Amino acid sequence: MKPSPIFEVRRLCVEREAVILRDITWRVDPGQHWAILGANGSGKTSLLSAVTGYLMPSAGEIRIGSDSFGAADWRDVRRSVGLVSSSLGHKIEPDQTALDVILSGRDAQINFWRNPGSAEKREALRVLRQVRAGHLAGRAWCYLSQGERQCILIGRALMARLRILFLDEPCAGLDPVARQDFLRFLTLLARSRRAPTLVLVTHHVEEIVPIFTHVLLLARGKTFAAGPAAKTLTSANLSAAFAAPVTLRRSNGLYRLDIGRHHASFR
Repeated sequence: MKPSPIFEVRRLCVEREAVILRDITWRVDPGQHWAILGANGSGKTSLLSAVTGYLMPSAGEIRIGSDSFGAADWRDVRRSVGLVSSSLGHKIEPDQTALDVILSGRDAQINFWRNPGSAEKREALRVLRQVRAGHLAGRAWCYLSQGERQCILIGRALMARLRILFLDEPCAGLDPVARQDFLRFLTLLARSRRAPTLVLVTHHVEEIVPIFTHVLLLARGKTFAAGPAAKTLTSANLSAAFAAPVTLRRSNGLYRLDIGRHHASFR
């Protein structure tokens, strides 16, 4: 018997002045970690906004465990999934400490102003250590590096004990060394006990490290391909989805994309 999905999207559509997303169906089962990949304008941001409760869909259903969310209660999705995004980081007051940010996750707040209880503070410090940031507990947000901020935002989501965590281009703004270090951190996090299901939204196949078992490939607001990474990530699929001749190369479990020599495009 197939296990119940952790997360499921059925026939999700978003229409505004034009169709943004069309008939997206997607299922995340226990033990899976997904990457969402696509070119600019493919619908990644709209899908992420819809499934985290920040964009009202025109039609469709989201299921998280046994709970189903429809038009009347779509914003309740925010209480069930976590989001790590640079847009969230911009809303944090500069003098909030790393510990404050972690504590804010329990109540789904943006900033934390009350005095925490001793048990709550111990839990927040434990989470800080889990995300390798125990030494940053008293450091103000404005003095944290981009990589440190991403780890703290992940800790904030862990504090809420969510089952699924969406990572919106978390490597944007990181230098190559910081990016590699952050991806190693994600691998350790995914392998830890009681880790949430991770969903990475990215433009770059290089960020799809082996911990991400499955890929949802979007093109022009629709699902182009979805399934195990080894079957979904192919040169043919990526060439069609990105509308350019590309060659996918894999070495030691890592991917690299070579663009056709004579292709030039500005997106």
